[in-house]
Amino acid sequence: MAEAAPSGADPAAATDLLSEAREQVDRLLDQWAGRLQQELGGKQGQALAYALRTPGKRVRAALVIACYRAMGGRAAGIAGVAAAVETVHTYSLVHDDLPCMDNDDLRRGRPTTHRRFDVPTATRAGYLLVPVAARVLAAAASELTLTPAALGRMAGELFQAGGVEGMVGGQWLDLEAENQTLSLSELIGVHRGKTGALIRAACTLGGMAAEAADRHISGLSAYGEDIGLAFQIADDILDCTGTSEELGKTAGRDVQLAKSTYVRLLGIDRARAEAERLAQRAVAHLEQAGIPSAALGALAGYIASRNS
Repeated sequence: MAEAAPSGADPAAATDLLSEAREQVDRLLDQWAGRLQQELGGKQGQALAYALRTPGKRVRAALVIACYRAMGGRAAGIAGVAAAVETVHTYSLVHDDLPCMDNDDLRRGRPTTHRRFDVPTATRAGYLLVPVAARVLAAAASELTLTPAALGRMAGELFQAGGVEGMVGGQWLDLEAENQTLSLSELIGVHRGKTGALIRAACTLGGMAAEAADRHISGLSAYGEDIGLAFQIADDILDCTGTSEELGKTAGRDVQLAKSTYVRLLGIDRARAEAERLAQRAVAHLEQAGIPSAALGALAGYIASRNS
């Protein structure tokens, strides 16, 4: 039997936080897009700006902000840290959509970057987004008056999550697993990197920006690790049950690419139950670490049961 959704989770609180994160981060990314388009010029500048302006749910951004506030942070500059995380996420999506990977035509309701421009331009734009994320993070750290040492630790966390030990390594394993049937433990290994690493980092970075104690950072990281897997399970369910219009990307791609998914291994009902269990366990990590869990519990509930 599935465990109950996180206690005290308020769907309206999650919706409000996501709306706030979208508004703040979209505004910042739009500013950076305009600045970078002027700096680079030409088709490459246009492609970089196009990628940065791609809309999204901003779940990772909301997690950064919620974890920061849970640790007592109140400065508006945290939106810049959230924007840096979303920039790394955007880089991963630009490359994930390329013909050599998932070969997708649609992302967040718009043509993918390589469809809007071309494959070489999109590939370069993806690579360029990594140093852009570093610039965005450095500007945020300055606004938050964090020390160079704190910025260094945060940059290490973000780019380790986006590299071979995180998203890149997970994507590699995901591509290798096409047309194969993975065990549940193997599938978890793929998605702790591909999806979970950046979600975990978003939570950790929120705590770091608030200069939280090590035990609180550990609690936020454990929360993020479980929420990252819950997010991926929900994504697998939506790929089977949603439409392209609802999802803003091509539905049914997992089946077309013969990928191992939680739905393929567990079935829809058991996959939903597992997402709920992970959300419940994520909140338990917060409670064990003495971290206020109201907003983060609401986000956990949203992530496990989202419909888009």
